[in-house]
Amino acid sequence: MTTVDFAAMTGLELMRWVQSERPADIPSIGRLLGMRFDEVEHGRVVVSLDTRPDFANPLGTVHGGIAATLLDSAMGCAVHTTLPAGVGYTTLELKVNYIRAARTDGQTLTAEGTVIHAGRRTATAEGKMLDDQGKLIAHATTTCIVLGTAA
Repeated sequence: MTTVDFAAMTGLELMRWVQSERPADIPSIGRLLGMRFDEVEHGRVVVSLDTRPDFANPLGTVHGGIAATLLDSAMGCAVHTTLPAGVGYTTLELKVNYIRAARTDGQTLTAEGTVIHAGRRTATAEGKMLDDQGKLIAHATTTCIVLGTAA
């Protein structure tokens, strides 16, 4: 079992730890969906996953909730990279625009989240999700509430 003091890490340190260690023993939405942290830097995170038939909606394409989850993760984690140790966040608002359907046959979907504003109480970010051909599948914005303040 992983024994890391997450509260002692800045958001950037934690996201880089997740990227490098890929902890399989910590339950998370990322583990459930098979997300990978491809790039992590201050104010920007890129995550990806490979689609599978379990992601299908009744029409047989990737369910919009999978796209929303991938975008929410990329944008939220980008916000997290701007926070000091001991400070958390949660999504307050999420707006997703769906552009085209994605296949469930193992295609790679990649979402990039970029911070627009990181304040003491709220943060905003934008994201876009592309398929493995570089076509835009969805784009989004978020507002996050910052929980706690550093001493």
